[in-house]
Amino acid sequence: MKVVGFSFVRNAIKYDYPFLESVSSILPICDEFVIAVGKSEDDTLERLDSLGSPKIKIIETVWDDSRRTGGEVLAQQTNIALSHVKGDWAFYLQADEVVHEDDLPTILEAMNTHHTDNRVEGLLFSFNHFYGSYQYVGASRRWYRKEIRVVKTGTGVRSWGDAQGFRIGERKLHVKPVDATIYHYGWVKSPEKQQAKQRSFNKLWHPDEWVERYVGRSATYDYANSGRLLLFTGTHPAVMRERVASQNWKFDYDRARKREPFKERALDLIENLTGTRIGEYKNYEVIRD
Repeated sequence: MKVVGFSFVRNAIKYDYPFLESVSSILPICDEFVIAVGKSEDDTLERLDSLGSPKIKIIETVWDDSRRTGGEVLAQQTNIALSHVKGDWAFYLQADEVVHEDDLPTILEAMNTHHTDNRVEGLLFSFNHFYGSYQYVGASRRWYRKEIRVVKTGTGVRSWGDAQGFRIGERKLHVKPVDATIYHYGWVKSPEKQQAKQRSFNKLWHPDEWVERYVGRSATYDYANSGRLLLFTGTHPAVMRERVASQNWKFDYDRARKREPFKERALDLIENLTGTRIGEYKNYEVIRD
């Protein structure tokens, strides 16, 4: 059984992505790691080279910045990397996603278990979405709870939409849940870095006029619109410990909570009472035995 990691990245230093930690987190269980590296305004490519791993295969690309609909360029870059994967399982991580070392044996076991089961086209992971700081995770309905991050090759699987998930043609993948979590750090940056990222990132979805109106020209990002957060009580992946310890900005969740919309609070209350998330979007079909 051959396991190949894959990802894409551009301007990771400029926008403070933990991309080296991301790649390093699953490298121990990968036979190879394919990453599409877009032409950057910083030394993203050189930093990847500095890891010095013979497992890493870099595909240099140029992003088409005219594609500003639905984040489709992200799926395009994901599919470029996926097209170079030669293995049985393809393990996808975005540049701000990291896996805890304690979960690696469980993930590998799931791959072995479902390797010859033709019903299983992917593995479904839980998510921790960190917000504002490394001490809080998103718990409201605005944060997706699960998504596919491991897919079987040779099935025609492709990145879907804005690269959050996968499909085979128009069909959702048939998946098995794995007892492992993706640590998503995209919303943990200094307010300055986060604002710069938002101005750039939103241009993959919206015209300049929208970005000017809804992101603005402020030098710092306002973390107040957090939705419901929970205090994180677990441990971060070992590869993230230096980055976590270096946080140099203050995040005040109590102040942010005052801006939570009434509708969101009401839906969160229903979810707390019933365990059901009304209208939850699921881009997958879970196989029930």
